[in-house]
Amino acid sequence: MTLNKRLQRTFSKLTSARATRCSAIFAFVLFGAAYAKDAEQIASTDQLQAKITYCENCHGVSGQGFRGYYPIPRLAGQQPEYLKNQLQAFIEHRRTNNIMFNVAHVLSPSVLDALATSFQNLNPKPLASSAPKDLIATGKKIYEEGVPSSDIPPCASCHGAEAKGEGQFPRLAGQLSDYIFNKLTNWANERGRIPDKPDTSAIMEPIAHGLSKEQIKAVAAYLNNLD
Repeated sequence: MTLNKRLQRTFSKLTSARATRCSAIFAFVLFGAAYAKDAEQIASTDQLQAKITYCENCHGVSGQGFRGYYPIPRLAGQQPEYLKNQLQAFIEHRRTNNIMFNVAHVLSPSVLDALATSFQNLNPKPLASSAPKDLIATGKKIYEEGVPSSDIPPCASCHGAEAKGEGQFPRLAGQLSDYIFNKLTNWANERGRIPDKPDTSAIMEPIAHGLSKEQIKAVAAYLNNLD
């Protein structure tokens, strides 16, 4: 065999070996990238589940709401856009709640989005209402027809015929009656804290002020009993 052929053969072997090593390295890099992506996904899923569990400590199993020292709202089935808007309102102190100030400001935008979607997909049965059942019929009438004599529009015109909300308008079906009563009778003290940054909740201020406490109780009783 000539020297030239030996050199060509040796070069061929070296090239093949390098190709094999490069393929192995490339495969290792791909595997590492895939593993890192899986690990990141697992960490993200675990982080989200931890946040959901944390929320459920106050808002009840499956976000159904909780009655303790004071009523804590149902999050299950809530419109994601509304939920994100309200969490942002807590972050910006446009809405006051000392507990939610601390909870909301640590949520990243991606976790906030994921939480809102997760709670929307939950649909536990509403907690039993603490309001008298004989108020339900009156509440239904106000919800569907409003109070024309006080220029109060039908609640259904924004929150939907089934009170499940849409977009920035929240779901009210299944919400705790005492929570609804507390919010509507205390509206101006909690929301719209920065007038220069109004949101859709500003629509509710004249309505909340225009309803009597008895009317609010009736509407709250009706809504609490909706699935």
